[in-house]
Amino acid sequence: MKKLAVDLLPPATVAVIVLFWAFAPAALVTNPWTMVAVTSLVTAFVLGLELVFERHPGWRMDRREFLTDLFYMVLNATVISQASHFLAEEPILAAKHSLGIATPWAEHLPFLAQVAMVIFLVEFGQYWMHRLMHNSTPFWLTHAPHHHITQLNAMKGAVGNPIELFLISLSVVAFFDFQLSAELCAFSVTAAISTFNHANVRSDPPLFYSFFFTTIRHHSLHHSVPYEDTRCNYGNSLILIDRIFGTYKEGEASIVGQDERKRLSIVEQWVFPFRPLVAMIKDRRTGSSSPIGN
Repeated sequence: MKKLAVDLLPPATVAVIVLFWAFAPAALVTNPWTMVAVTSLVTAFVLGLELVFERHPGWRMDRREFLTDLFYMVLNATVISQASHFLAEEPILAAKHSLGIATPWAEHLPFLAQVAMVIFLVEFGQYWMHRLMHNSTPFWLTHAPHHHITQLNAMKGAVGNPIELFLISLSVVAFFDFQLSAELCAFSVTAAISTFNHANVRSDPPLFYSFFFTTIRHHSLHHSVPYEDTRCNYGNSLILIDRIFGTYKEGEASIVGQDERKRLSIVEQWVFPFRPLVAMIKDRRTGSSSPIGN
């Protein structure tokens, strides 16, 4: 019974989130701090579960990991969120208005249908962006720092190079006229699922959940050490998309990381995409400074 209770924690958390946003008063829905509070509470809850139901001792969080992860959580909630709003959502809204595009039918759908549509739109875009990052060198260079993490924890989903964090945040949801509460509910649900699928928690949700949503088993395999083994299970929250497009792979990994499994500092994560450029400049300088022999 105890094992079943732990396994049901992810779907139970998602259910609570949906109920909250479905019945939240307008004052809470329109308050920008509500989303921050919901995300923070879920993250704190899952971090607490890691202390009680640890999955792998090798993933145990220390002070350095916690502070790094916290930095990225704040970065995503502030800089990345604002960049996504001004550089992506605002232009989409402007184009939508100038072209006279309107989707009034969207806000009249049942609440759960709106939530499901937003989740699918977000996840469909993220799936293809994520897949591109694993199959194109320039995009992989932005995403690789996220795969250089050597342990999985509740906040690890937020860790990565800022370019990647921005690219993966892009979506077309702004084209549709969904209720604000439905959008926030969908964002909260995907954030919670992502938190659980990066968490060091001994929870294996039943098939009614794991067939549709990504779990730690799916995502730990995606973070396994050989690069080729990472080219599967791209769905950040919706593993169903991997099942549809043939990139789903069964399994689990307890050892995660890339290359020699060297943990990168924040500075190293941020400059990682520019490594080839730096190496090329160094090679040119070395070549130009070499003495010319007979």
